[in-house]
Amino acid sequence: EASDPKEDGTTEVQQGVPWLQDCVLSLSPCSDLLVIAREHKAAFLSAKWQTDDSGREEMTLAVSWSGTLSSEEGSSTGRPDWTCIVVGFSSGYVRFYTENGVLLLAQLLNEDPVLRLKCRTYEIPRHPGVTEQHEELSILYPTALVTIDGFSLFQSLRACRNQVARAAAAGSDVVQPPPLAYKKWGLQDMDIIVDHSSVGIMTLNVFDQMKNASILGGFHASVKGSPPAMSQYMTVGGGPFTGFYYAVEGSSQPLLSHVALAVASKLTSALFSAASGWLGWKNKNEEEPGQKQKPKVEPATPLPVRFGLPDSRRHGESICLSPCNTMAGVTDDFGRVTLLDVARGIAIRMWKGYRDAQLGWVQVSEARGEREIATSPSMPRRHAQFLVIYAPRRGILEVWGTQHGPRVGAFTVGKHCRLLYPGYRLMGVNSVTSQGWHLHTQQVCLFDPTTGVLRSITIPFHLALSDKKSERAKDMHLLKRLTALLRSRDLDPSLLESEAQSILLEIKHPAIKKQALESMLTSKNAPVACMTNVTRALLASLKEQDPEAVDESLLQLCSSQLRLLQLYTDVQLLHTPDSSPTETESLSVAGIEEDLARVGPILQRYAELNSRPSVSFAQDPGGPLPVRAFLSQLVFEGGELRVVRGSFLFWGCLSGQSPLERVCETLQQSGISPQQLLSLLLTVWLNREKEILKRADAIRNLHTLLNTLSSMKGALDESWDVQCISPWWQQVRNACVQSESAGAALLAGLVAHRAAKSSITIQFSQISTTFTFQADWEFVSLELEQWVVCVRQLEDVLALQTLLSLPPPQGSPGGAVPRCSVKSLLESGRGGVADSVAKLIFRQDAAPEMLQDIVQRRVAEQNSEEPVEELLQLAERFPHSLAPDVLWAHCCWEYVVQWNKDPEFEKMWFLVYRSRRNLFSSLSPSGISSMMWNTFIVKRFSAAAFLMEKCVCVCVCVCVQDVGMGDAAMTSFLGSCVQLLQTLMEADSGVEEVSVPELCMEEVWGSAEGLASIAELALQQKAVHYPLVQHHCLLASLLHAAMSFSLRLKPLSLFDSKGKNAFFRDLTSIQLLPSGDVDPNLVAIRQEFLMQVLTGWVKAVGEAEDSGSAKTGGQVDWLAVCMELASLLQVSADILRRHLVWELYNQGLDLRAEEVMLEVEDKDVLGSQLLVLTGQRLAFSLLHSQTQTKATMELLARLPPTLCTWLKAMDPSELQCPSVSLQQSSRLVCRVIEMLPENHAQYSIALHLLEAVDSLQEHK
Repeated sequence: EASDPKEDGTTEVQQGVPWLQDCVLSLSPCSDLLVIAREHKAAFLSAKWQTDDSGREEMTLAVSWSGTLSSEEGSSTGRPDWTCIVVGFSSGYVRFYTENGVLLLAQLLNEDPVLRLKCRTYEIPRHPGVTEQHEELSILYPTALVTIDGFSLFQSLRACRNQVARAAAAGSDVVQPPPLAYKKWGLQDMDIIVDHSSVGIMTLNVFDQMKNASILGGFHASVKGSPPAMSQYMTVGGGPFTGFYYAVEGSSQPLLSHVALAVASKLTSALFSAASGWLGWKNKNEEEPGQKQKPKVEPATPLPVRFGLPDSRRHGESICLSPCNTMAGVTDDFGRVTLLDVARGIAIRMWKGYRDAQLGWVQVSEARGEREIATSPSMPRRHAQFLVIYAPRRGILEVWGTQHGPRVGAFTVGKHCRLLYPGYRLMGVNSVTSQGWHLHTQQVCLFDPTTGVLRSITIPFHLALSDKKSERAKDMHLLKRLTALLRSRDLDPSLLESEAQSILLEIKHPAIKKQALESMLTSKNAPVACMTNVTRALLASLKEQDPEAVDESLLQLCSSQLRLLQLYTDVQLLHTPDSSPTETESLSVAGIEEDLARVGPILQRYAELNSRPSVSFAQDPGGPLPVRAFLSQLVFEGGELRVVRGSFLFWGCLSGQSPLERVCETLQQSGISPQQLLSLLLTVWLNREKEILKRADAIRNLHTLLNTLSSMKGALDESWDVQCISPWWQQVRNACVQSESAGAALLAGLVAHRAAKSSITIQFSQISTTFTFQADWEFVSLELEQWVVCVRQLEDVLALQTLLSLPPPQGSPGGAVPRCSVKSLLESGRGGVADSVAKLIFRQDAAPEMLQDIVQRRVAEQNSEEPVEELLQLAERFPHSLAPDVLWAHCCWEYVVQWNKDPEFEKMWFLVYRSRRNLFSSLSPSGISSMMWNTFIVKRFSAAAFLMEKCVCVCVCVCVQDVGMGDAAMTSFLGSCVQLLQTLMEADSGVEEVSVPELCMEEVWGSAEGLASIAELALQQKAVHYPLVQHHCLLASLLHAAMSFSLRLKPLSLFDSKGKNAFFRDLTSIQLLPSGDVDPNLVAIRQEFLMQVLTGWVKAVGEAEDSGSAKTGGQVDWLAVCMELASLLQVSADILRRHLVWELYNQGLDLRAEEVMLEVEDKDVLGSQLLVLTGQRLAFSLLHSQTQTKATMELLARLPPTLCTWLKAMDPSELQCPSVSLQQSSRLVCRVIEMLPENHAQYSIALHLLEAVDSLQEHK
């Protein structure tokens, strides 16, 4: 064996070449994996991208795995995400490996050595009559041919690879993959077979069928109605030289072989050996335990040769099938290369002098271009096939056109290269998966072992054309020559001009000549003088030719580009500094000072807010504009020059760097229409707003340019009536109203208004010679009225945009500043302004109190915050659109929309709380509240009710999952629902029979069209059904109480079937609600729940007083809520008051209890309840106190036995606050004695208690 090339540098050149000649090389279809095998070893090389020293990226093949194998032949088949290597062994085994050398499966299909492995993949039929070919792997043995179905093989490989991956990850059990379906043919009537090709399934035509039947069966042969489908195989070797085999479909049933899957226990050792490089898997003579007993080998089905090419002295060496399966190239030991016609079985061409030749095929498709335009678009694309022959003895690579084409290319490459041609594409593709998938092209690559370079062979389609169309090939060569010439940077301009001119004149084909001209005009190395001269010469040559033979599009292109080049030269001269004296122009425009004084403050404020740094792209360098950029910005359409983009024409004029009149003159002479120039001027003005606002002379320059453009021929229609709208000035207005640059648009509108007024005044003076006008008279026209409206709209938009540009407060999330225009406001409907302001108020995080002051115009002098001042100024411009009730409705809607996005955000509910008191009479709160309820709130409200009905204990995670908010946010949400429903009830009860108010709009914005505003929708809402709203408010109060005090409640269980069915219905509908007496059991449940609410509230009050907090149970008066709920739920309010009094005394809140006690009606029951509580307090002081004194014990001994026994039966542990002063207990006993009648059974105990408390108080 040769030594390792990595150890010695000299060995790499001397011994590396002979060593590689004895190897078997195979390249994957995607050219991303190269397999090299020799004797018992193999190496897998995978493609990787790396950067060389010069910074250029290139693809290299690096060793990804190496190990010992006993292979004789190797091939590969794969798919885009992984590649499978198929190896044939001399023992007859065929094994399948991954790129990392992991064995997937092994098959013993024949006991003879494997000679060749070839694969056939799916090809999309190019013609309707072509039979669809399926995937197949063919294995050649000395006397047999095995074909494995591609689909079966693909499924087995995928299953084995998945199993190997599972075994590597978790060591899972082995899953038996599906069996392989294969056919085994015994090839007969040939002495030696060394190579083969599987052509695929073919069907004979009727004539060939009759011809074969008569030859084989004679005169009396019978012919079937339909020709049978046959699989064709071709072999080369000896006796005969080439054999053709045909296997009729159905003559042999496919054999099923169980797949010998590599067990998972071998995976670890295989990976370990793979990491050790050339050490190998196992020794040559080792046998796997599972292979000691060979599997059963199925016998082959005999297949005789149909016919062949007999030549007793010639022996074939290899055969290579063309991509379309119509031709095949065969090499022999005589040094000949024979081209065979596969269908007819004859030799059609032969080359000699190619000993040990290696073959490959290249199929090229015609590019989609002129042929499709000239012919039918549905015509199929043409394909050309080229045969690549590598002659190692001569070290030359040749490309020949087939079938009888000339040699189109020859390259000297070396004598030790290897031609790699897979001959197939990716496996796993069929007629369904191939739709819309670009199959990888079959590449022919040449591997040079001396340099390690792998070169691919690419052939253009035009080389396959006949001699009659060789002019196109010559033109393509000239085009490539011109392209290379334009890429050279160090070429002399005069030489470049002469060479480019000669090439363009020499090209014959018009389309290629047009492409060459466009390449020169887009080159960055060609000077403008060179482009002009070459284009002029080409145009002159075209005019000298016969007009009928000249391509019209090419002639028009030359003429238009020559005009553009001349325009470029003139514009560049105008942009150069001009030192000639110019006339002194007025620095101001007549009448514009008044307009600027009116809008000056807000314009200055707008400029300040928009002068903040922002992200922008780097501008072009300050040098002259490249000619190719100039040409790309102007195009010819229909014989008229149209400017696509390019501020280079007018920015110099607006900034005062170029002469205005001369620039306009030059542009008019170029053929650009005044309308195009006006559009470009306005585009430059509106897009460069920041620079415009910084230049004081920009307004004067714009006025001069507008007047100059207006005076051009074709600008203003000569027949225009001054009482009609001018299309010229309408174009200016359209540009201004569509622009989102509010400042620049307003300035353009003011200047254009003055220019239009001046123009109309001149025309009035010309046509009104018969009238005498006073000095203070003013001309009135429809055009000027349009300008007045437009300017007022632009001023309003500027004020609105200034407000929207205010920065958000510190700490709030930033975002892009919303932009608006006159057009966008008109299209947003009547509520567009209020909607924009509402969004701004939300972004500014305005408090509801400040918003109330804004809408009611009661801003204090000390409260001069920036948003308030700006908003008040805007409200003066929009008195109707920003009316207090309209703005409040939009703010409510905006806050509830933002709350719906983030339910944890609660500020929107503050607006809802105050909406009952702060919304004005013209807009009822019922409409907006009903819209908020139906659109956003009822869905989450019902989810909260069902959640509490389902889960007794509501936790945070469950709330977030079902309702979309946490438990704290849900508690606040339910309280807000109560407030909202109460707002609806109050609004409905206060509604009078009045006409619906009409929402007005400002006069200049009366043409607004679009969606209805929130205020309009609120007015259109139907009246709600008061009992149904009250029913929902009752449920919301119960839910809010349960969440506030963490009570276990199933809310819907407090209602009967009628009440449950009425929930979550449309509030405007009439539902069947509960009425009459209620089930006593249901009343008892309701009473128990309300008592729990009062208990929870008393605990919260007690904790708040103990901690010194000012809040006592929040902002809700739960006593009033419970009393109101009691009346609705038919629960006795007196029972609840007695329970509340007892809870207050129990908590130690005696003063609060005395206040509630005044409202209790049944004093006897309350006295009995409080007597027990008094006994518990006294029992704690006498019996359970830790500080019992001698006096206390003596007092206990003097007590009456009845009272002493009664006190010992008391349980002081039930008291929430047992440590109460004796004064409070004495006061409580007095209250009890007052409430109990003298004939009460416990009246005497109450008297004894009073004596005991007084005595204890004296001893203390």
